[in-house]
Amino acid sequence: MNVNKTLIALGIAAGSLAATMTPAAAADVYVRIEPPAPRHEVVVEKHGYVWIPGYWSWNGHRYGWVDGHSVRARHSEHWVPDRWVEDRGQWHREHGRWERG
Repeated sequence: MNVNKTLIALGIAAGSLAATMTPAAAADVYVRIEPPAPRHEVVVEKHGYVWIPGYWSWNGHRYGWVDGHSVRARHSEHWVPDRWVEDRGQWHREHGRWERG
């Protein structure tokens, strides 16, 4: 019985640790091809929500558009949108994030 409980506890602990780790998809990516201009989106305003603008994502072969969407606003925080930054001939995506202030 104790062995089963120990294995279950280890499984829960490993699952908890894996859930807090940054996924590989969030790793820094450098691309030599400049991203297209952002698409025009119709912003859907809702009380208590913030619009997260769409952005170009790199899939390893080409850019694909990720549509914008609304998310519940966070008290005392604002959304900094995703953006692509050029660095010595390569493009790097800075992921969107919440910031205080």
